[in-house]
Amino acid sequence: MVVTLVLTTRLSKSERSYWEGWQQHKDPEAGNYLVERYLPLVDYIIQRFAFSLPKTVDKDDIRSLAYEGLLDAFDKFNIERDLKFETYATWRIKGAVIDGLRTRDWLPRSIRDKVKKIEKAYIELEQQKNASVTDEDVSAYLGITKAELNKTVAEAALSSMVSIDEPDYNENDPSGKYSTLEDNRAASPEKHLTEQAIKESLAQAIDRLPEKEKLVVSLCYFEELKLTEIAEVLSVSVSRVSQLHSKAILRLRAATLAVHDHY
Repeated sequence: MVVTLVLTTRLSKSERSYWEGWQQHKDPEAGNYLVERYLPLVDYIIQRFAFSLPKTVDKDDIRSLAYEGLLDAFDKFNIERDLKFETYATWRIKGAVIDGLRTRDWLPRSIRDKVKKIEKAYIELEQQKNASVTDEDVSAYLGITKAELNKTVAEAALSSMVSIDEPDYNENDPSGKYSTLEDNRAASPEKHLTEQAIKESLAQAIDRLPEKEKLVVSLCYFEELKLTEIAEVLSVSVSRVSQLHSKAILRLRAATLAVHDHY
C-alpha cells in the first residue's frame, strides 16, 4: 500500500475550516474528513511496527491504539504553528501504541531478564574486542546454544522496539527522546558531555554492525522500507529480517547503556 499524504505546512482556507470545525465544535463532517485524509498514516506506522511485534500481539489491538493516537493528535495539533501534521501525528501515534503495549505488559519478566543478559554480553564482549561479535561469541559467553539465543532475540523484539523508539514529546517539541541530543542549550556540561558520548558511541556501534544488520538498519530507518520490502531486497524471509533488526537494535542499545554506565 502506497501512502500518499500532502506535506504542505500552510493550510488552505477549506482545510483550515475542517480543522477549526473539529477542534472547536467537534463537527462530524470535519472529523470524517480528517480521518479519511490521514488514516493512511496509521497504516504506514503499523507497517513500521511490524518489525518489532511478537506473534502474540493482536494486530487489531495495535490498530486500535494507533487510531486513538491519531484522534489525540487531531485534538492537540496547533494549526497556527509551522509544523507538518504528519510529523506531529507520527509521534502521537507511536506514543499511543507504545504506552498501550506497556500497560498490557506483553513481554514476560523472564524474557526481559534474558534480554538484559544478552545486552550485558554485547557490552562486555564488544568492549573487549572493539568490534562486533558473532552469535557464537554471545552464545558461548552466556553458556547457551545459538538456537536459544535466536529464540530469545525473536521473543525480545518488542523490548527492542520500545527501547529505541520510545517517544518523549511535548506540545512544543513533538520529537523522539534522541532528538534531545541536538539541544545545545543544555545547562549542564555533564549532560552535554554524556549526550555527545552517546552520539559518538551510537555512530561507532552502527559502523561496527555486521553488514546485513547495518543494511537492515539503513533500509528501515533511512530508506523507510517496509519489512516485506527489505526481505525482497535481501532475498531472505520476513522473519529473518525481523531477527536481524532485533539483533542490531540490541547491539545499539547496549552501546548507549555502556555510555550511561561509564558516566
